[in-house]
Amino acid sequence: MTESYEPFDPEYLRELEKQVFGDIFRTYFRPLLIGADKIPRDRGAILAPNHSGNAFPYDAMVLDAKIWEHDQFNPALKLRSVFEKELAVTWWMRPFGIDNFWRRGGGVDLTFDNFEHLVKAGKRLIYFPEGVPGIGKGFNRRYQLQPFSTSFVLISARNKTPVIPIYAINCEWIIPFCYTFKGIDWFVFKFFGVPFLPLPAAPLGFLFPWMWYAAMPVRMIFVVGDPIDTAELTRQHGITDLEDPDRAQLKSVSEAIRVAAQAELNKYVRKYGKRPYDFRSFWKRMKKTKWWARTPLSWPWLFLCHERNRFRKPAKNAVVRWLRDWDLLAFYLPLGWFVLSLTRRFRKPPYGYRGMSAEEKRMQCGEFTWHLKDRPLSD
Repeated sequence: MTESYEPFDPEYLRELEKQVFGDIFRTYFRPLLIGADKIPRDRGAILAPNHSGNAFPYDAMVLDAKIWEHDQFNPALKLRSVFEKELAVTWWMRPFGIDNFWRRGGGVDLTFDNFEHLVKAGKRLIYFPEGVPGIGKGFNRRYQLQPFSTSFVLISARNKTPVIPIYAINCEWIIPFCYTFKGIDWFVFKFFGVPFLPLPAAPLGFLFPWMWYAAMPVRMIFVVGDPIDTAELTRQHGITDLEDPDRAQLKSVSEAIRVAAQAELNKYVRKYGKRPYDFRSFWKRMKKTKWWARTPLSWPWLFLCHERNRFRKPAKNAVVRWLRDWDLLAFYLPLGWFVLSLTRRFRKPPYGYRGMSAEEKRMQCGEFTWHLKDRPLSD
């Protein structure tokens, strides 16, 4: 019998939202969700936003949190996000290295089979059709939609599931000084297996770990577009066999969706993208809170202390509270990644993994590819 698996932890997310992330996303990113009534609650849908180039995926985190807030934090209405597998297996691609973060937040590894399984099950998904190239486009190609994958077109058409575009405005300004170049990207991918090299963010993030997670205080605006009937679009492009479609025709459908989405995105950028930071609203919000605790410099400390506090007794005094988290200072030290790696290895839980077997550590961290056919959802 196949063993079910459900890492989604709504209690953890509620605590994180209440104690840490909720104040950050409302104060620092101040998201606005326009057209939320177009997102169905009682049937499956594929929400397809554009990506912010070269930034840690705060756009995805804030969009997910904003929609869940709109749904009054109802666990039954929490969207599933599908994410690139590397985000789970690479510890520094999880926010501050938090164990199994993406799956605990409702995410599922992005494979073709997983995607189709979720759509057939009628789930509501967040899926970024630009994929990795959307993340790697850099500020020099901001708001330029990269080629869309054809898999979401095929799967949505097969299951008659609507694709709902979401236009993310201002998110490109999270890291406005980060550029990529095709020649350099080709070189690092060919010789190091890294899909792109953002400059100068990559060297800075390598030197100081907290800068890997840095973000400017953009006012994120998400505009929900009209649903796209991909089944009808495939018929219009001459595709009659969705089990074995012509790949060129399928590509023409995804390109038609991309071109239409680009036109809409350009329109909303002109309408909402003139003041990406909106410092006036930012200052008003920050004056009402402990501003120093809401800036990216404090996020490693806030997120990880919250995570650790779930598994340990309260500190006896302020001195103990600081001393037991001494290793977090490495986020702010030159080449602090090495200290963070060593402390993760040699400190006992909840600070590290000393005493765990390799398999226990792998399962706790989530450093594996999750295939639904092997480990289906419990529902």
